[in-house]
Amino acid sequence: MPPRPLVIQVINPNTSEAMTATIAAAARVVAAPGNEILAVCPQEGAPSIEGHFDEAVAALGVLEQVRLGREAGVDGHIIACFGDPGLLAARELARAPVIGIAEAAMHFATLVATRFSIVTTLPRTLVIARHLLHQYGFERHCAELHAIDLPVLALEDGSGVAQEKVRAQCIQAIERDGSGAVVLGCGGMADLARQLTHELGVPVIDGVSAAVKMIEALAALGLRTSKQGDLAYPLAKPLSGRFAGLNER
Repeated sequence: MPPRPLVIQVINPNTSEAMTATIAAAARVVAAPGNEILAVCPQEGAPSIEGHFDEAVAALGVLEQVRLGREAGVDGHIIACFGDPGLLAARELARAPVIGIAEAAMHFATLVATRFSIVTTLPRTLVIARHLLHQYGFERHCAELHAIDLPVLALEDGSGVAQEKVRAQCIQAIERDGSGAVVLGCGGMADLARQLTHELGVPVIDGVSAAVKMIEALAALGLRTSKQGDLAYPLAKPLSGRFAGLNER
């Protein structure tokens, strides 16, 4: 009997509908035939995520979307921001697997190269990426981090300037860092990976696509988020205001 088609929820933690569409398209390109990509973003929050404050705001929207996805019975959740905001909290709330795109991209990079570089948006986000490298245990695999020094939403302004800067930084990473792969450090770059891989001749990895394939692999293996230990469901408490009912299951 063929496997049941999956429904994979892809959460863009910012409120940009245009970026959500870009992320959704990249996810659908790699999803296995029959699997559905349910791309969503919060109605309230930050229009882009470019710092610790933005991530804290975005994490609340991520949790709300995870709750809705859990109620809809989705087979996996993807947090499509390179800071992976709210990842562990989302895993507490979810039954199905939850994958952050930074985590996914870094894992995939280590499978195809011994050293990788990261290309992201604003210089201030380099610190956040470094924190994640240490958190996930990949600091020894990352040769260098680069920023195009443009805001996230420049990727959606239609000028092509941000995309060309991403390309230039990828070339620099390959030539100067001695890296065998490049990780794209923003969900809004998701549509650039395939063309850059073809053009530059090295793996250029988009975390959205990587996360889709991780969800599919976990589903094929019958693996879900462990509810033993710290990822058990949140303790039942009478949450108030906008948080009321968030941890119901």
